[in-house]
This record gives sequence, C-alpha cells and structure tokens, in this order.
Amino acid sequence: MIGGSGLARELAAIEPWADRAPSISRTEREARIARARHLMDEHGTDALIIGAGASLLYFTGVGWGMIERLVALVLTPGPKPVFVVPTFEIGSLLPVLDLDCEIAAWEEHESPSHLVAAILARSGARSLAIDPALPFGMAAAIQNACSLERVVSAARVVDGCRSIKSPAELALMQQAKNMTLEVQRRAALALTPGVKASAVRRFIDEAHKAIGSAGSTFCIVQFGASSAFPHGLPQDDILREGDMVLIDTGCTVQGYNSDITRSYVFGVPDDEQRRIWDIEREAQQTAFEAVRPGVRCEDIDAVARRVLERHGLGPGYALPGLPHRTGHGIGISIHEAPYLVPGDRTPLAPGMCFSNEPMIVVPGRFGVRLEDHFHVTDNGAAWFTRPSPAIDRPFA
Repeated sequence: MIGGSGLARELAAIEPWADRAPSISRTEREARIARARHLMDEHGTDALIIGAGASLLYFTGVGWGMIERLVALVLTPGPKPVFVVPTFEIGSLLPVLDLDCEIAAWEEHESPSHLVAAILARSGARSLAIDPALPFGMAAAIQNACSLERVVSAARVVDGCRSIKSPAELALMQQAKNMTLEVQRRAALALTPGVKASAVRRFIDEAHKAIGSAGSTFCIVQFGASSAFPHGLPQDDILREGDMVLIDTGCTVQGYNSDITRSYVFGVPDDEQRRIWDIEREAQQTAFEAVRPGVRCEDIDAVARRVLERHGLGPGYALPGLPHRTGHGIGISIHEAPYLVPGDRTPLAPGMCFSNEPMIVVPGRFGVRLEDHFHVTDNGAAWFTRPSPAIDRPFA
C-alpha cells in the first residue's frame, strides 16, 4: 500500500508510455554473431562460449539467468552457432530463442562439459574464449574436459560487441530512461513531510509498473545525512524540511536499462547545499563536454575530478569529494564495460553509452549525485535525458 496522499495522487496520474521502441530483430542478432566471429578472428580464437545471463540475451534473445545447469551458446568454426541446453528445457527454449542455430541437449545424468568438448572437437577448434561471467566451476569443468592449446577470457570479444550500441538499442534505452525520468519527476511532486523512504521506494516501483515496465530494477531513496553514503544506510529515513533528497532508480525495456539519479532539497536549500550542488552540476557538464571519439575513458573521469579540485574538493577519492568513478557503461547490464575510471584506457567510440555521475559527498552532512546518461556520437556526446538545471528546479 502506497503511503501518503501525495504518493497516491501521483501514482493515479501515471499513464502507460505511448512511444514504444521496436524490438531487436533477428537480423540484428545475426549481425552480432558475425561481429563476434570477426573479433574472434582478430584475437586468434577458434571458439567462444557464452553462458546464461546478459550476454546470452544479447546474442540469442534468451533472457535466462545463471543456474547450476549449463545453458550456453557455443560459436565454432562451423556454419551455425550451437545452443547447449538440458533436454527437458528445449520446450521452454524454442519460444524465446531468436537465432538460427543448432541445439545440443544433455540429460540430467550426462556431463554438459563433455558435450561442449565434443562440439569443439568436431569443429576442429584448438582454442577457446570463455565468457568472463561464466562461473569458475563451469569454466574449469569445460577446460578440463577439452583438449585445447589455449583458453582465454572472452572479455575482448563480448565487450567489443556489447559496448557499441546500435540505433535499435539506443531507442530501447531512450524509452527506458524517459520512463524513469517521468517516475522521478512524479516522486518529487509526491513528497510530503514525514514520509518514509520505504513508502517512496514502493511508490517508485508501482510507478515504474504503471508506466509500462516490470517495475524498478533497483531503487535507492535517501534523505538528509543518509545521502552522504553513495548507496545508503540500513535504515528507513523520514523526510524533514531542509533535507537533501537523493533518489537513484531505473527500469528495463526489453532488457535495456535506465539508471537516473536526482538530488534536490525538500524545502529551501541552504548556501552549502546550493554550492555543492552547483559544483556537481559543473563537473557533470564538463565531463560531458570533454567526450570525443578517441578520448580515453579515464580522461573523462580526470576532467570531472579537476572541476572538484578547483573548488577545494578531493583530490582523488578524498572527502569531501568524489568517492567513486565518474561513470559506467550501460546497456543490457546496468553496469558494464567500459568505465569512466582511472586506469580504463579504452578509447571512446560512437555508440558507447555511459552514466555521468561525479557524486560529491560531504561527510556527516549530505551527498549530491546527478546521474544522467549519454551516448558517444561522431563528434561528441548526446544526452539521453536533460540534466537538472538547478537545485530548486531538478526537472527541466
């Protein structure tokens, strides 16, 4: 049950999102497989195995999570991908599989690792790239069952495919972010003195459902001093006049994520809240303006930190200042490579998508995190959503 008359009123006003992005086509999935094969050739790898999870959804349309039974896609030098699955799951697989491939099934008493070994031997593969998200036990069992000259991480292949978003992916992400931004706006309108953070979280989840998603994929609601902890405290904050409000939430549209944070004051901001908020906004915008194809990911983080240091914050991760990276890649996973963090020297390329959230923490008082996302274009960056213009006007 939603608490607070403001929450109930705003929830009743939400309508399902009308501008729906089209689904990823089989043609696009086939192009992803072709891209993976190209990267395998480039890195000298004969075969690739992708386990259940985000990458399996990316390549096949099968959105199954990881369990103890091996479910995987195997790319070999052969003409078709091979989908490895327990026999009793075939009936559930076929309606969701969006790729032309062979199916290799195994019974409960059989070893799926030996089945993979047979597939690789039949194809003549001598090297294998293993999905970095595959559990160690599964990866080790496959490696032990095979006679291979080389086994490597598939991170360069997987990230090389998933980090560059197509127009169809950008459209799905745009819809998800538009929906979450509207939910954020409604939440801000619904706040009342004395409301609990747990009530606002329930509202946001129901609002995400009402607008057309399956609900919130996550939701952080923090008031006052709790906002100084990037992911909150194990307590149920109660909203009071003058509190900093930090709400970080997202949803998915056909597997693609939103992740938007808004920070503002309930009531009238004091001078220090306004000063820190303005520095945060400056750092976010300066990082955005530094984006160009070829610029390294870590350089965008450095640009944001220099803004903070110019205002006497930091340096590095020192507080008051920025305690974490400036941003993360986003797509089918809410956090995915590459990252806007020191040490990530990946050059930016058109189609890459990132959060931009150089949070400022003032220990014992409050934190400000403004999180919007951008995608890299041929000559810079483009926002998915318009950033907050001012502390007392959090929604443009």
